[in-house]
Amino acid sequence: MILKNWLRFMQTNIFSDQINNYWRNIDKGILFCFTLLFLLGLFFSFSSTSSLAGERLNKDYYFFFSKHLIFVLASMLIMFLISFIELKILKKLIIPVFLILSLLLILVPLIGVEVNGAKRWLDFYFFKFQPIELIKPFFVLAIANILTTYGKRTSNISYLFSFLILSAIIILLINQPDIGQSILLIGTWMSIVFISGIALSYIFFFLFSFILGLGSLLFLLPQKFGYITNRLITYLDPSKGDGFQTSIALDAIRQGGLRGQGMGEGVLKYNVPEAHTDYVIAIIAEEFGSVISIFLIIIFLYIAFKIVKKTITVIDRNLKISLCGLSSLLIFQTFIHIGVNTSLLPTTGMTLPFLSYGGSSLFGSAILAGVILNYTKNRFEEDEF
Repeated sequence: MILKNWLRFMQTNIFSDQINNYWRNIDKGILFCFTLLFLLGLFFSFSSTSSLAGERLNKDYYFFFSKHLIFVLASMLIMFLISFIELKILKKLIIPVFLILSLLLILVPLIGVEVNGAKRWLDFYFFKFQPIELIKPFFVLAIANILTTYGKRTSNISYLFSFLILSAIIILLINQPDIGQSILLIGTWMSIVFISGIALSYIFFFLFSFILGLGSLLFLLPQKFGYITNRLITYLDPSKGDGFQTSIALDAIRQGGLRGQGMGEGVLKYNVPEAHTDYVIAIIAEEFGSVISIFLIIIFLYIAFKIVKKTITVIDRNLKISLCGLSSLLIFQTFIHIGVNTSLLPTTGMTLPFLSYGGSSLFGSAILAGVILNYTKNRFEEDEF
């Protein structure tokens, strides 16, 4: 009995020490920002979906909010678990998890569910999700692992192998079709290889290859990919296409002004389908004002600044490239979402990390946040390998 109590006491002390060690080494500024974004997303979800569910869809007013609450709680749990895992274990899990998620992405064209003309979802009855949202952070980590396999220098074989992995994912995405995520991954991959020290001539070659391949698809398969041409034409000349969603979003931002129309008083959520996912920043600007939108942008930029600042002191090259890639992924996706909402970019259907409604997007954001928190912990040099 005494031995049993002693073992229980030791286990409690060990767990307490682990918690104290976690709190001492975690970057509290980044942790606070991620937590704040999750909570703000929950608040904005209540504002943007409650009246929509009750008045337009004849559902309970808290239908979307209750689901979003579950997603947020689960996402924050995922974030804390990933940030708590030992670095050695996390690095060993990267490639296996990436391969499993890639397999799920391959299954999308075979057993995927089509929504609004695009087959991007897998439906496992209890949960419907987009595999690409979960793949993105692990894609960054996998590419970083490939580029740092040979130590301080990256070989041309590593660049070619990483490009082939990118190409395989892009082919699967274009087939869905999902050009927005394709552009996001290409931009993120280019930032990763640039940081790793690749020659600019190689980057221009890969970029030219992508443009040539996309142009070939538009020319050879106009029926399947003609929508890309239509969106580009509408973006360049709104009078020649149906760009009402972006126009309404831009009008909503103007009407919101600096102080906003008030919580729940916006009309964008009624006029644009799935506005609480693809146009959430416009809803926020309309109801709460541009000041709040700018505040959210500052939070994202602050996170990126803290990550880049951390890479200066980190010795492990893999951590450096991974952190730069993850911050690029976060900022690029945020920029694309805001760019579409403000008519700076063609429509892509990109969610805003942490703030848009949807389990897939939130879980992907949680994985990204958890890895960033794990990689930015204060560590002794010998722990980084």
